[in-house]
Amino acid sequence: MTSIRFLFLLVAGVLVVSNGCTPSESTQHSLDTATGASISFQDIVSPAGPGSSTPTLHTTIEGVVLLSWVEPHTEGGHILRFSQLEHDGWSEPITIVQGEDWFVNWADFPSLISLDDGTLAAHYLVKSAKATYAYDVHVTQSLDGGQTWSPSVIPHTDGTQTEHGFVSMLPSSDGRLFAAWLDGRNTGGGHDGHGSQGAMTLRTAILDHAGTLYGETLLDERICECCQTSAARTSNGIVVAYRDRSDEEIRDISVVRWQNGTWSVPQTVHEDGWQIRGCPVNGPAVAAAGEQVVIAWFTAARDTLRIKLSFSTDEGRSFGAPVQIDDGLPLGRLDTILLQDRSALVSWIEKTDGGAEIRVRRVYPDGSPDASSVVAVTSASRASGFPRMARSGNAVYISWTEAGELSSVHTAAATFSGGS
Repeated sequence: MTSIRFLFLLVAGVLVVSNGCTPSESTQHSLDTATGASISFQDIVSPAGPGSSTPTLHTTIEGVVLLSWVEPHTEGGHILRFSQLEHDGWSEPITIVQGEDWFVNWADFPSLISLDDGTLAAHYLVKSAKATYAYDVHVTQSLDGGQTWSPSVIPHTDGTQTEHGFVSMLPSSDGRLFAAWLDGRNTGGGHDGHGSQGAMTLRTAILDHAGTLYGETLLDERICECCQTSAARTSNGIVVAYRDRSDEEIRDISVVRWQNGTWSVPQTVHEDGWQIRGCPVNGPAVAAAGEQVVIAWFTAARDTLRIKLSFSTDEGRSFGAPVQIDDGLPLGRLDTILLQDRSALVSWIEKTDGGAEIRVRRVYPDGSPDASSVVAVTSASRASGFPRMARSGNAVYISWTEAGELSSVHTAAATFSGGS
């Protein structure tokens, strides 16, 4: 892939890494003077089996943390399983679904969330044809805590044997399930360039408990082909973040907002001006609490690897000047959450001389950062995936894939004070 080769050259240090932001583009807070105590994460024994990978975390409205992951089935195929945190340990795993025709990928992976009434909803990816990137999104729901699951529903109705994935799901304010995804119905089924017929699109739909679809909507008609989406619920609506794509191959981060019964037009978060002829496989992460929104993203504009973060105080209508998050050689693969004091915590993978590390940094609403902390040593390979975080009260949980001959899911936790 063009995108992978491009990023490999960047990370390998062929390009000189320096701060590419001008004073007008970034806050005046310097990482050189960042303070704050080091954050110490303590391992929690993982419930996932041998060969497990692609974990995700979610916190229910009651504050219960859910962990989901994929692992191989002993008789072939894969299993999507989950566990919940009980008394500082994970419960016995429960199987959501299993199958032999799944699309299992380091960057496009299943997820599990809880709706406000306790209904569980999970998504996974199933091949629709022999072509590598021909697959559909499948959504299943459970009304009894995960003991039984409904027949799956495909939220896109085009019926094309093309790419559909990189899903974000949220509990809708009306009690139904919101889903947004990358939809390749116009691409003709390619992946590198994603076909000659058209561009990747961003679409959304609502599902009720019976799996009935409502309001399938086109949000953006031309976006980056294989970067993760992210979505968060605000006081009055929903904000969806994704990597956009212009006719000139500028692939900066955009958001669209659902408010007052309508979707906004796409809005660029910050004019990085990253021009790249290929997907970097590095999507944004967004979190919200009330009217506050925080978004983090990766860019290599002007041949400078950076992870940036920006706050919004008006539900994503506007964003403040971005703050640098990384320590100089980020691979990206980031996540972000808001803490109790409305500061943000960002996780990412940073390249090191010996490989890579999962790191976190806390940033306060005024843009001032704490020093970064190392969560774990990891691999720079794609097999290490995308670490994911969730918060319950003052505790933060993080999950990741440890690459190896037989991969495994790891989890850890840290407790945070209110902050300065």
